[in-house]
Formats: sequence, C-alpha cells, structure tokens
Amino acid sequence: MTEGTAAGGSAPAWRGGFGRLWTAAVVSRFGDALRTSALPLLAVSLTDEPLAIASVTVCGYVPWLLFGLLGGAVADRVDQRRAMWAVDTARGLLVAGFALAVGLGHASMPLLLTLAFTLTTLQTLFDNASTALLPALVPRETLGGANARLMTGQQLAGGLLAGPFVPLLLAAGAFMPFVADAGTYLAAAALVASLRIRPPQREPRPAGSTLRAEIGAGLRALWRDRALRAVCVATLLCNIGMGALIATLVLHVTRWLHAGNAGFAAAMTTYSAGSIVGGFLAQRLARRTGRVRALLLGGTVQTASLLLIGGVRHLTALLAGMLLLGAMNMVWNVNQVTLMQQRSPEPMVGRIASAFRTASTSGAPLGALLGGVVARLYGLNGPALLAAGLFALAVTSLIPAGKPDVPVVAPEDGAATAHVTR
Repeated sequence: MTEGTAAGGSAPAWRGGFGRLWTAAVVSRFGDALRTSALPLLAVSLTDEPLAIASVTVCGYVPWLLFGLLGGAVADRVDQRRAMWAVDTARGLLVAGFALAVGLGHASMPLLLTLAFTLTTLQTLFDNASTALLPALVPRETLGGANARLMTGQQLAGGLLAGPFVPLLLAAGAFMPFVADAGTYLAAAALVASLRIRPPQREPRPAGSTLRAEIGAGLRALWRDRALRAVCVATLLCNIGMGALIATLVLHVTRWLHAGNAGFAAAMTTYSAGSIVGGFLAQRLARRTGRVRALLLGGTVQTASLLLIGGVRHLTALLAGMLLLGAMNMVWNVNQVTLMQQRSPEPMVGRIASAFRTASTSGAPLGALLGGVVARLYGLNGPALLAAGLFALAVTSLIPAGKPDVPVVAPEDGAATAHVTR
C-alpha cells in the first residue's frame, strides 16, 4: 500500500484534548444550523425581493473566494488554538449583537448581509486553523478515526438534532435562534481555549517572506503531490455536481416527482441519516482498501445514486439515492481530509487545506448556475444526471492517485511544529 493510500487503523483517545475539540465542533455546528435555518426566514420577513434573499446565500460563498487562501496562510503562521478561540469569541459577540438588534426591531437586510459576510470571512481562518490543529492534537495514525468522529458528530448535531429546535425558538421570538447561536460560539471558544497545547515552535522565516509568497509555496506543494492534486480536482468536479443537484432539488422533488414539501423534507432527512451511516463506514472502508480506493468506491456509488435519482421517477428511488449519496459523501469527506492532512508537510497544512476549500467553494456556485440552466433546457431531472456525469469524471481523475506516488514534498519555508501535552 503506497503512502497515498495508507490508512491508520486506531481510533483517537477522547482524553488529551480531542474530546473537548469534538464537543466544541459539535456544539458550534448545532448553533450554526439554528442560525442558517433562521436567516432565510428573517430575510423573507424583511423583503420580497428574490435577489436580496439570494444574496444571503451568496455571502456564504464570496468570502471563501476572496480570503480562503489568505486564511490558510495566516493559519500556518499563528498559534492555531488561539486563533480558533479568538475567532469563535468574535463570532459569538457579533451574533449576540445581531440578536439584540433583531429583538429591538432594528433588523435590516444590509445588517443581515453584513453579518453573513463577516461570519464567513472569519470562518476562512477558523476552518483552516482547525484542520491544521488536529494533526498536532492526535497521532497521525488516528487522523482517519478523528475526522470520522468529528464529521459524524457535526452532521448529527446540524443535520438532525437542530431542526426540531428552530420552530420552538422562533415561537419564543425571532431573535432566539441567534441568541442560541451566540451561546454555542462562546461555549466552543471556552472549550478550545482550554486545550493544553504548547505554542508552535517555528524556524525563522526567510528574509522578505510574505503571505503572498507563502500562499504560492502552499499551492505549489499541493500541485506537485500527485495524490493530493488528483483528489483536489476530483473534489472540485464533485462539488460542481452537488451544487447543481442541491440548487434544483426542491424543483426535482415538488414538480418532477410531485412529492410536495413533505417529500423534500424526507429527502433532506434521508440524506442526513445517510451521512451519519457514512461516518461509521468511512474509516472501516479505508482500513480495508486504502484511502484513495475508498474515495474511488465512494465516487462510484455516488454516481450510481445520482443516476437512480435522475432516471427513476419515484419517491422511493429518490430516498434510496439520497441515503446512498449522503453515506458516500461522508466517506469521501473523511478520507479526502485525512489524506490531505497525512500527506501535507506539517508547516503547510493550513495553506493546502485552504486550497481544497477554495476549490470546493468555487465549484458549488458554478454548479448551482449550471443546474438552473440544465433544468430549464433539459428538464427538472437534468441536474441529477449532470451531477452523475461530473462524478464519473471525478472518479476517472482519481485513478492517477492510486498509482505509486512521489514522496511527500518538503516545505519551501520555515517549519512549524506544535507539541501536545498529553
């Protein structure tokens, strides 16, 4: 088994900090789900203009395109633990202030859009710092199990548990979901701040080193690694396909299948349930096949699922396809992130992670536009079939990653090593 496909078999210990990081991630995702469910409802109460309402979603993508690579470079320069709790504290205070404005009747679309843009901008630093911190918190051979537990817990909290709380909180007041979200940010910040990780020890950086040069070094490191390059391209193709599907799924369900709002809710719930199942399968598949082959398997099953969704005009086919799609999407995400963490030079994890996320984010809005065009020209099931074709291309592009690969490239700039007190 090559380095590009190796999979660790042991699970991370909950003690030593991982349990607190997991709790912080799950609590924060729960709050995020409350806020993202409440924001569109608040927007609809403020305006009937479709473009203004759609702009709320756009604000969740644009900061990644503008600041994603910068966030990765900064994450490699700073103490990731401090960056994470500082960002969560700032986000908690921002959302608390917004909740106060809503409660006092001062909510407006400009304020709502500013909040969405600012939170996502801060997220570009937080997410890249979190990805870089995990390899310093758990042994590298347990990264697969750690990522699986993190993503499964987040999906359970955000995909299933948060939903029933939204109407209860809204019944108490339009500001209550934002109060709850602010509380989860501050709780997560306290948990991350309590992690016992020594500040990273860094070699002096070359004279004249700039953030731009460091971003370039990270991008070159990603491009030179055959496995990471192939996975990055495949992930971009998959996200274009998922963007096309998700953007038009409500039309697929309510108009093509005539399954109504209940059918749409069932489809989304089934997808979330499948994701949780996939969280339990991801590391087991990686142990048996290696990470790249687990990605190949996940992509192949997702392609078949999308063909089922787009080709069979029945609600049962849709639910079966969404269940498999959610499960294999989690298998993909866990193994993609773990492979990236294991193969990236330690001082460049943040920058390489930001390149992955920037590519992912750019694919989703492009896919949404393509999905709308295809649905208009070829029918409401067209986006699912388009997604199937893109997933098939993604699987094909992964084939080079399964072949013998070059060693992990050495970093071009100063090293950064974080030490954990266990």
